[in-house]
Amino acid sequence: MTAAKFTVVRAGALTTIQDAGRTGHAHLGVPRSGALDAPAMRLANRLLGNPADAAVLETTLTGCALRPDRAVTVVVGGAPCPVTVDGTPVPWGAPVRVPAGAVLDAGTAASGVRSYVAVAGGITVEPVLGSRSTDLLSGLGPAPLGDGDMLPVGSPGPCPPLPPAAPWPAPPAALTLPVRLGPRADWFTAGALRTFTAAAYRVSAHSNRIGLRTEGPSLERELTGELASEGMVLGAVQVPPDGRPVVFLHDHPTTGGYPVIGVVPEAALAGAAQATPGTLLRFVTAG
Repeated sequence: MTAAKFTVVRAGALTTIQDAGRTGHAHLGVPRSGALDAPAMRLANRLLGNPADAAVLETTLTGCALRPDRAVTVVVGGAPCPVTVDGTPVPWGAPVRVPAGAVLDAGTAASGVRSYVAVAGGITVEPVLGSRSTDLLSGLGPAPLGDGDMLPVGSPGPCPPLPPAAPWPAPPAALTLPVRLGPRADWFTAGALRTFTAAAYRVSAHSNRIGLRTEGPSLERELTGELASEGMVLGAVQVPPDGRPVVFLHDHPTTGGYPVIGVVPEAALAGAAQATPGTLLRFVTAG
C-alpha cells in the first residue's frame, strides 16, 4: 500500500513543517529551527505513538485545513482551537480518526498563537541537514505551506495506550521569563539592569519565529561603541538600538552585533511561543 498524503486545503496565516530542528550546524551559520513549542510537539507525537521528534505542522493564529487520501489518525494540540472533520466538531488535544477524503480543519486559536497538527507516521518530506524543519531566516527546509500543497505521511506505528487526559498546558495569560545576565550585561547602566528585571513589558505584534519582540521601557547603554559580531544562542536577549529587548527564538541568526544582556533558558521558551501580542511580560533573574 502506498503511503498516505495530505492535500493542503487552507494553509492559514503561516503553517510550517517542524520537528526537533537541525542541531550542530551553528558554526556554518545554520540556525537550529524546529518547533517553537517543543513540549506541545512531543505530547502530540506521544499520543499517536510517533517518535517524539516526528515532523508536525506548526500553525500560526488561524490554523489550517487538510484532506488525506487515506484514513489517518491526527492530534491537534498546542494553542487551543476548534477542530472539525467535514464540519463536525471533534476533540482538540486527543487522537481523531480522519476518513479518506474528509477535511480536517484546525481553526483559529482561542488562546495562544501556535497549534500543532501531528499525524500518525509523521510528515515525511525530505530532510535537509538532518531535519524536516522550515527555517524562515535561512530558507532551509520546506517552504511554508500553500493551498494545494501535497504532504507525504509515514507509516504509523502501533497505537499506544492513551492516558485519560493529556496534560496540555494553557497558553500564558502573563509571561515570566527567567534570565541569566550576561555576557554583555556590562554594556548597560546599573539603572537599565534594574529596569530590565523590574519593569513590565508587553509582547509586540512584530514578534515571529526569529524573535519575541517587546514593547516597554528602553534600556540605556553604558558603552555606546560598536560590538563585533559574535555567536548567538537560543534564548539570547539582544538589545537593538531602540533599547527594547528581543528574545531570540528558534530561527534566530547565529551571529549578531548588538549586545546580549542575558539569556533565557530553553525550557522557558515554550511559553514565549504561545504569548499573544499584548501579553504582559516580565524578566526575572534566574537562580
